[in-house]
Amino acid sequence: MIGLEVSGGIWKATINRPEKANSLTAAMLTELAEIAERAGHEGARALVLTGAGRVFSAGADLEEAHAGLATNPVWERLSGAIAALPCLTIAALNGTVAGGAMGMVLACDLRVMVAGGKVFYPVMKLGFLPQPSDVPRLRSLVGPSRAAMILMAGQKITAEEAMSWGLIDRVVDAEALPDTVHALAADSVGASPAHATAIKRMIWA
Repeated sequence: MIGLEVSGGIWKATINRPEKANSLTAAMLTELAEIAERAGHEGARALVLTGAGRVFSAGADLEEAHAGLATNPVWERLSGAIAALPCLTIAALNGTVAGGAMGMVLACDLRVMVAGGKVFYPVMKLGFLPQPSDVPRLRSLVGPSRAAMILMAGQKITAEEAMSWGLIDRVVDAEALPDTVHALAADSVGASPAHATAIKRMIWA
């Protein structure tokens, strides 16, 4: 349920379970983590995460969440692998992102969302804690009060509002998403790997 396309140095991983709003199982999370780890070892120039259909991901598969997936270390393995990549990482959000799926999105360098998408992380309502690295990443992007709006007040934030907060970097029409992501990756893909890595380390130092 995870598709992978590799072309011109760009690795694109697609969550492909649209009939279940791309909700994530442990096996899917493991596969995504393995892709991110391979991308680092095999010289990917950019990693793009996206989804099939109209939703990026509804978060954890609820049956698996209640069976222990909500506290599985695979979430941190995935977000850590993305954050550790020396190349540019882009979340190409084809629709709403919710719950634990926020972790991989927050770990990316850039986040592009289609108009009409929303962001929410209903951990307060569901009785789960957010993944440990998600909170500092979210807070660094939007500040503590807006992080509380999402995590404690359970607000659903529109793509446009999320961009005004700094959580989303660009909002585009759905048909423009692929071209926008490709254009954003072009300079990094065209640079030498060492140069791209050096600049990324300066940004996130």
